[in-house]
Amino acid sequence: MIRLEPRREGSRLWQFGAPVAAVLATMLTGGLLFALMGFDPVAAIRTIFWDPLFGAAASYSRPQLLIKAAPLILIASGLAVGFRAGIWNIGAEGQYIIGAICGAAVALAMYPAPGWWIFPAMVIAGAAGGWAWGMIPALLKNWFGASEILVSLMLVYVAQRVAAWMAFGPMKNPEGFGFPGSRNLQQYPAAANPELIAGTGAHWGVIAAAIAVLATWLLMDRHIRGLHIRAAGLAPRAARFAGVRPQVLVAFCLGLSGALAGMAGLFEAAGPAGQITDKIGVGYGFTAIIVAFLGRLHPVGILLAGLLLALTYIGGELAQLMLNLPAASVQVFQGMLLFFLLAFDLLTRFRIRWGKAA
Repeated sequence: MIRLEPRREGSRLWQFGAPVAAVLATMLTGGLLFALMGFDPVAAIRTIFWDPLFGAAASYSRPQLLIKAAPLILIASGLAVGFRAGIWNIGAEGQYIIGAICGAAVALAMYPAPGWWIFPAMVIAGAAGGWAWGMIPALLKNWFGASEILVSLMLVYVAQRVAAWMAFGPMKNPEGFGFPGSRNLQQYPAAANPELIAGTGAHWGVIAAAIAVLATWLLMDRHIRGLHIRAAGLAPRAARFAGVRPQVLVAFCLGLSGALAGMAGLFEAAGPAGQITDKIGVGYGFTAIIVAFLGRLHPVGILLAGLLLALTYIGGELAQLMLNLPAASVQVFQGMLLFFLLAFDLLTRFRIRWGKAA
């Protein structure tokens, strides 16, 4: 008989070992899945995890690592703050989309005027748009007790329809020969988010992600608000008796995560994506949830997890080109990573025992 015995205190070994075990288990299970699909499992795993860094295409793939990781780290940094308080923002994808639209709207309103202030104004508008979209579930939770999980998730689909409306309507490029989508912001010097150091992939979004990692670490470990957030997550009732106001934390956490997601959307729209289309949402908001949990809700862990998930994106694209691997298999791969992490997380609070209970 196999049973789970509660630990008197959490296992620090499994707290740090669970993410590593989850990655290894995902590789093994993913290899088995690829074998069942008729692909060489060793070649598939090597293409996803090794070739982007050290293979023949590494000169192209390495810069892409920062480009893919930046929005994941930026969004996950905000999500982790809320998750540690027990506030579950599942709709960062919608905040990402609205932030991209709001930031691009500033650029398109100013087109083709020059000005150094245009890009900073776009960043502020992107953050404000994501913040406003995140405040909708915050206000509904505070005023009516609505679930922030359901409200934020449903708002993702609203944001997607707003993006489609913008791409086919108000933001449609008048010189685009009837095709949907806004003007290419990369061709508008005052609004572009170019590569700052040639050959690295680093743009302003990468700088913002690094600042977000540092800022969230200072917030959680060196600021009284971080103490309130940790207290609310560990013991909500005790935190209320200590003077922590739940409504304030809900607004703060959802607003912060929304603002960071909105900034990520703006940096993507002004950089790698280049324009607002009906496909501006590419799933970064959902993948960032995996990044946050894989990184143990800690800024340094999120930095490493963001790079790892970015590697799966790039490696998945290489596997599609070189091995004809289906695109959906990469999403399955990322999903397995989250499930294995949740499974191994159980061992931080329980130990496996064999035999009958005493």
